[in-house]
Amino acid sequence: MEDKYMSMFLDQVTIDVKAGKGGDGMVAFRREKYVPDGGPAGGDGGRGGNVVFVVDEGLRTLMDFRFNRHFKADPGENGMSKGMHGRGSEDLLVKVPQGTTVRDVETGKVIGDLIEQGQTLVVAQGGRGGRGNIRFASPKNPAPELAENGEPGQERKLELELKVLADVGLVGFPSVGKSTLLSIISSAKPKIGAYHFTTLVPNLGMVHTSDGRDFVVADLPGLIEGASQGVGLGTQFLRHIERTRVILHIIDMSGLEGRDPYDDYLAINHELETHNLRLLERPQLIVANKMDMPNAEENLAEFRKKIAAQQTDEFADPIQIFPISSIAKKGIQPLLNATADLLEVTPEFLLYEQDMEEDVVQYNYRSSEPEFTVDREPDASWTLHGEKIEKLFQMTNFDHDETVMRFARQLRSMGVDETLRARGAKDGDIVRIGNFEFEFVE
Repeated sequence: MEDKYMSMFLDQVTIDVKAGKGGDGMVAFRREKYVPDGGPAGGDGGRGGNVVFVVDEGLRTLMDFRFNRHFKADPGENGMSKGMHGRGSEDLLVKVPQGTTVRDVETGKVIGDLIEQGQTLVVAQGGRGGRGNIRFASPKNPAPELAENGEPGQERKLELELKVLADVGLVGFPSVGKSTLLSIISSAKPKIGAYHFTTLVPNLGMVHTSDGRDFVVADLPGLIEGASQGVGLGTQFLRHIERTRVILHIIDMSGLEGRDPYDDYLAINHELETHNLRLLERPQLIVANKMDMPNAEENLAEFRKKIAAQQTDEFADPIQIFPISSIAKKGIQPLLNATADLLEVTPEFLLYEQDMEEDVVQYNYRSSEPEFTVDREPDASWTLHGEKIEKLFQMTNFDHDETVMRFARQLRSMGVDETLRARGAKDGDIVRIGNFEFEFVE
């Protein structure tokens, strides 16, 4: 069942993205016939390409990411002689369907919620180009043999989650008639059968009311008790209900499945609440289906009594119940008109507003965190770790002695020498940064 579901509709996937590295700066000098004292002429490297997600309304699933889960933008062009800068790389545009939520796997933070056609989101930032030796010329050093490598591009592991975009969601136990109702009120042709879990993927249908209004309905696979804890197919599709503004709670009033309609009503609401407390904030209309079957009228009367007894707030609006028969096509229009009326007064529910962080610059004091850590290895060598120090290493061009000396000065200014000395490093000890080794000198 799981493999069949995955092959038809992919709504959650983890991918790796890597932005382009910046181009390397160049060390070059003017070598012109009539310019005896030619100065530095090495240009800067170009910017690496970003990885950018773009919403494409033509996509319906995340299936394109099933076999291609690595996305890498191109690096920037290296700097050139005669002061020519390298060309920046084009951004890598990755198309995603509407309703895609992007989350950073490492931090758990939601990066963006992509819901509008053409909406873009930069998910990995390209590295800046390294500076050429023109940038390092000074009165003290008019001819520097000094240039930077390009900054590494940002690398991330992302989780993409697709939530179906629909105004109205149909929920209820399996075989209560959700797919049949959708096929009647829209031009959608969902698979319908006389057995549980006929629906394996969400089906969307556009509904037009008799007074000219229209809205999108999603027929979601049937829920069962324990769905919010992973029983059945529930966890695969409960997330899609989060997008809907109005819920049509469909209940089989015939009782032919041997279940009590009111118990079904309580069980489904419990699963919605357990998955996400805010789902119960969605306005609900109860759809009493299969009213053409024997005992349906008696069951509906008993159901109304229990619903009325449940409402203890005398000032609250009564819960609306719409008796219908999908097969006989009775009671459909009043239900659709009431749904359209409810949509007009129901705002959209924002997702992840607590998870999303605004990019606000705050100017306040923060205690300085260590820019690097030092580990003692079993072979008596030392290893330096830290994002800043590793980026500094990657942007250093070790082909020129002057650049190596600059790197040593930068390490000293960060306090690396003092830290190693305090940890007991001796003259001649091996120190590593990545795959680069050098000797500690007192």
